[in-house]
Amino acid sequence: MYRFLLTPRWWGINVFALVAIPFCLFMGSWQLGRFETRVDSHREQQTEAATARTAVARPLGDLLPVTTETSGRQASATGSYDTEHQLLVPNRDLDDRKGFYVLTLLRTDGGKALPVVRGWLPGDANSRTDTAKVPTPPAGRVTVSGALQASESATSKGADASGGLPKGQLGVISAASLVNLVPYQVYDAWITEPKATGALTPVPPAAAPNTGLDLKAFQNLGYTGEWFVFAGFVVFMWFRLFRREAEAARDLALGITPDQPDGQQEPDGRPDGPDGPDDARQTRSQAGAA
Repeated sequence: MYRFLLTPRWWGINVFALVAIPFCLFMGSWQLGRFETRVDSHREQQTEAATARTAVARPLGDLLPVTTETSGRQASATGSYDTEHQLLVPNRDLDDRKGFYVLTLLRTDGGKALPVVRGWLPGDANSRTDTAKVPTPPAGRVTVSGALQASESATSKGADASGGLPKGQLGVISAASLVNLVPYQVYDAWITEPKATGALTPVPPAAAPNTGLDLKAFQNLGYTGEWFVFAGFVVFMWFRLFRREAEAARDLALGITPDQPDGQQEPDGRPDGPDGPDDARQTRSQAGAA
């Protein structure tokens, strides 16, 4: 009854199912693993960020380059602020309020400059009234400590890579964006100070790239469901085809055949007449007799 399973057609169906189902389960498990990894990284990042706020700051050179492990750690650097190249980073939200960052470059003893986000101000970076509230950075030699952050990219939250910003403004905090604005080298990192002066509000450190529960993390969770659904669909279609073939084989074994379509010839090769096969033969017999 199930000899149809040995036909070439069913060999192909069976091989496809045996390959597709484990593949879908593997891909679903892999996507689920990526989501769980992001969740674990997010928890570790939150724990490390909480610890870093009270940890002793380490020299900047000991924490570079910035990785997921060093991002958010307290780093310190010594030098003097470049007051001639202070920059504003517009369109940055804090607590659901519009505002801008105040970024000042610290010329370190090593020669390179470290971008320091001294704080956040509400308002518009193009408004003279709002920018007049920016406090002057400390003069002379200073030691600055803050949460170490990786350079931003065009896809970073709040970053504006469209260009066309007025002089004195910066859309993306990165060494690549600053290299054309200042006449010296810049570290491929930046820090945000935990304490702000004047009207400034401290900018909280951001999670390291690919560690937070962002849209990509929930995309992994969605892909997990899709792959498991694909596996279930393959199983469903296999059983549906199998049941249909089994029913057809059982009907043939019982001598049950599908209904003949209209216009099919009789066993003797003559088509049915309009009034049925008997009337058609009778009509032809009378015509022959005449």
